[in-house]
Amino acid sequence: MARKKKSLIPGLSFSWKRALGITKAKRKIAKATGIPTTKSGRQRKLGKLFGIK
Repeated sequence: MARKKKSLIPGLSFSWKRALGITKAKRKIAKATGIPTTKSGRQRKLGKLFGIK
């Protein structure tokens, strides 16, 4: 497993996805369609829909 590069300033992190607006776009799509963008969220939604535990 690869080690994460430590930040120069403790408690400060940087996300390139947030910087490019990808996170906001995914959230907007999920709210508009009602379909989660994460794999576990989609599985949970389908499980409820079909009554699978």
